[in-house]
Amino acid sequence: MTTTFRQHPGETIWRILWQLAAILVFGLPLWVVIVYLILSGLNAQVEHANIRVSRALDRVLRLLIVTPHMHKVHHSREQRLTDSNYANIFSYWDRLFGTHTAEVDFQRLRYGLDGFDGKETQTVRALLRMPFTTYMRT
Repeated sequence: MTTTFRQHPGETIWRILWQLAAILVFGLPLWVVIVYLILSGLNAQVEHANIRVSRALDRVLRLLIVTPHMHKVHHSREQRLTDSNYANIFSYWDRLFGTHTAEVDFQRLRYGLDGFDGKETQTVRALLRMPFTTYMRT
């Protein structure tokens, strides 16, 4: 669940700027924005939680909402899986945009980023620099 809060400060600023732009362009009432941000934050915690749900129940729930089982595919080291199951709150967005991955062998799934397992890449300083140095590696 801590994955929900693990993001670069620059990403947070970038996200807030885009949200502010949308609020201004569409004239959204403050209460709508607050309700969305609360629901989105709570949902992000649930979809990143390490909870087990029966396959049958998960299959039914994911028809409408993003479940932890559905979303964790997105954190794979395998690029085609990382580029899937992006949706937040409602799962139909991934099916609509063709980014849905239905089933995965979770026994074989590996999480994280290749090349970032060493202790030298896991310091606060290295993590803050990462967005600016990773692109130079590729």
